[in-house]
Amino acid sequence: MTIDIGGSFIKATVLNQEGELLQDYQEVKTPNPATPQKVLEAIQYLVMDFQDYDKISVGFPGYIKKGIVQTALNLGTDLWNNVNLNRLLTDALNKPVRMANDADMQGLGVVSEKGLEMLITLGTGFGTALLLDGHLLPHLELAHHPIAKNKTYDDYIGDNALKKTGVKKWNKRMKEVLDILKTVFNFVQVLM
Repeated sequence: MTIDIGGSFIKATVLNQEGELLQDYQEVKTPNPATPQKVLEAIQYLVMDFQDYDKISVGFPGYIKKGIVQTALNLGTDLWNNVNLNRLLTDALNKPVRMANDADMQGLGVVSEKGLEMLITLGTGFGTALLLDGHLLPHLELAHHPIAKNKTYDDYIGDNALKKTGVKKWNKRMKEVLDILKTVFNFVQVLM
């Protein structure tokens, strides 16, 4: 089973060894406030009818170190700081759990394994993953780096920015961000 914990929704499905869907994605709104206990309850509700899985992968919107949450800005870092989410989920679902930052996990799923690659995710916030020749590099929380007028990348190009500024202005901002990242990181460019 795979679970994506997001700032807006929590999604889950069951995949086979080749990564093919064995059932449709299910989702629930991320609780507000997104306390660890409420998120855990939402996940248990979401997956209560899931069957035929023996392990769990979890993508989390923040920095995870050895299963312990270090940052979770879109969920409330103060609520999550030093929470051993890996242990909570293992105990609640009675299956082994592996977890990583959500963008890092997606990067591992689509990597071409050629040179320096950067995966960018857009949603509630802005996620990034860096990979070199197919190997995940240390996680960078670029979303929370300032870009303009006391705004972070999350503020500048996240969902709220798109809703507030409109598609035309948001697309201009996205081009600006991509140009900055390409200059800084010199990554292989592949658009999906």
